[in-house]
Amino acid sequence: MSGAFYPPVMVSDEHKRVLDPERDAGALKALTHPLRIRLLGMLRQDGPATASELAVRTGESSASTSYHLRVLAKYAFVAEAAHRDGRERRWQAVHSVTSWSNKAMEDSPASRDFVSLSRRRQIAHLEASLVRYEADVAEGRLGQEWVEPSGITDLMPRLTPESLSELWESIDHKLEELTARDAEDPRAERVVFVAAGLPVAPREPDVDPGGEEPGGEEPGSAGSGTEGGSGS
Repeated sequence: MSGAFYPPVMVSDEHKRVLDPERDAGALKALTHPLRIRLLGMLRQDGPATASELAVRTGESSASTSYHLRVLAKYAFVAEAAHRDGRERRWQAVHSVTSWSNKAMEDSPASRDFVSLSRRRQIAHLEASLVRYEADVAEGRLGQEWVEPSGITDLMPRLTPESLSELWESIDHKLEELTARDAEDPRAERVVFVAAGLPVAPREPDVDPGGEEPGGEEPGSAGSGTEGGSGS
């Protein structure tokens, strides 16, 4: 299984950056900064922009966004785009997806930390996307035809490692098929699709004398088994 930064759309190999923990140690380190991850995500999701435009959207200074864009450019995550007026440099993402092998990333503490950070950033991206989706529907930027198929699912099937790998492959193939089918459809919109497959080991509850279980809820014990929307 490989990991990937958003947006999770199916892309050809030339539009995918595959990171190797040994060869790309500097690039991995560059992506541990949360603002750089955010800037890269914005360029991928919304297209080319200047440092000043990104500063307004992030609440950072132009000097800060300009510096972090140059770091991303150093490691070939972003590059200069065509200028509108020739006055300020515009930046664009070089690749649509940053990917890696989870198994390869297990080889060092630094690469494991990178994977953990990137997954948490993807969860933050999901939260931000939910806020944006709700605002887009409420303010009429998305039509009501999007309400029913949109949603979030939270299930806990029992699977083997082989079945989980097969599930990822099925999702990849179906997304590739649907993305190709809708490529020229004017009704198509960018859809944030965040998937997770995280096995959790069983735990024996430690019951205290008062009859309460310390340590909080079992992962997935609250809210699991829910489906939001017919598309979930």
